[in-house]
Amino acid sequence: MRSKSAVTLAGVSALALYSSMAVGSKYNLPEPQSVIAKDIYDMHIWLMWICLVIFIGVFGVMFYSVLKHRKSLGYKAANFHHSTAVEIIWTVIPCLILVVMAWPATKTVIAMKDTSSPDITIKATGYQWMWGYDYLQGEGEGISFFSKLTTPRAQIENKAPKGENYLLEVDNHVVVPVGKKVRVILTANDVLHAWWVPALGIKQDAIPGFIRDTWFTADKPGIYRGQCAELCGKDHGYMPIVVEVMEAGEYSKWVAAQSSAVKTSMHIENK
Repeated sequence: MRSKSAVTLAGVSALALYSSMAVGSKYNLPEPQSVIAKDIYDMHIWLMWICLVIFIGVFGVMFYSVLKHRKSLGYKAANFHHSTAVEIIWTVIPCLILVVMAWPATKTVIAMKDTSSPDITIKATGYQWMWGYDYLQGEGEGISFFSKLTTPRAQIENKAPKGENYLLEVDNHVVVPVGKKVRVILTANDVLHAWWVPALGIKQDAIPGFIRDTWFTADKPGIYRGQCAELCGKDHGYMPIVVEVMEAGEYSKWVAAQSSAVKTSMHIENK
């Protein structure tokens, strides 16, 4: 009993250690910054462990059979056609595994599609090759701007060292307050695009002539970067997404500044 408990404890400890280390790994998903992103990350880790257990079980039995029942040890090949019991077992067990995997995945997909009762609604329009944003509802309503790549051409042409956020820099960030539900309505002006910010658990196609939507609630202030994830033309790699999450007070100041800039621009145009 003690040995079994020790093995169980070691397994749980290894899982916890791996999961905590994986968060900061550059080879894994980015650290999740929203409820949906956390659900996606947790499922990713657990499914990897399930796959590992299946891999060890299947190949363990296979290699054990090959090594322990080989001809050089005097074993003779068995002559049989099938086993109904075995066939039932290897059909039922995978079905149960799929149900166990599908249950949390389905809950997350349903949650991803629940865009009801947002605090802020933003329309994102994909262009070749930039994003346009319109704040449609909530604090910031009426704000509108384009967001374009600002990585220097010299870096792109390998005439200067690459910056820290190479091809992930824009002139205007999508700014939102922390802890608020933000609905993003997506469409495109020309061809297929996709709005993808992995740290926030968002990836939604933008289709010309159609409206799609998604949502997120950021857990903490920060800058979260993404890209267009649909091949949309020769400059597909040059339309990044930058979401800047602010505290409520700072966001209100940003909204006031943007609104003031819009009023000043309209006043100049009227003159």
